[in-house]
Amino acid sequence: MDWLTLPDVADALSVPVTRVRQMVRDRTLLAKRLDGVLKVPALFVQDGAVLKGLPGLLTVLSDAGYSDDEALDWLFREDPSLPGTPISAMVENRGKEVRRRAQALGF
Repeated sequence: MDWLTLPDVADALSVPVTRVRQMVRDRTLLAKRLDGVLKVPALFVQDGAVLKGLPGLLTVLSDAGYSDDEALDWLFREDPSLPGTPISAMVENRGKEVRRRAQALGF
């Protein structure tokens, strides 16, 4: 998996780094500390914007009781029913399928 530092995300989104930090606090984006540096999965940023449907999906996962690390794991884990990973389905604009699966996790 490719990762971007917060300044890289800020450049990709054309916003200040403080806005990216706020997005992480608001769970619009998830970040993980790797080698002491907070990083965001590169797939979360597409064409100069946050991946379509990602903020809503992160809310659904949070409501289902997933921690940030568990949500990241779920997003990048192979799911034979999709097929592929939930994040790859999101990139392919199949967000509704992914959201339905995420909503089922809470029950």
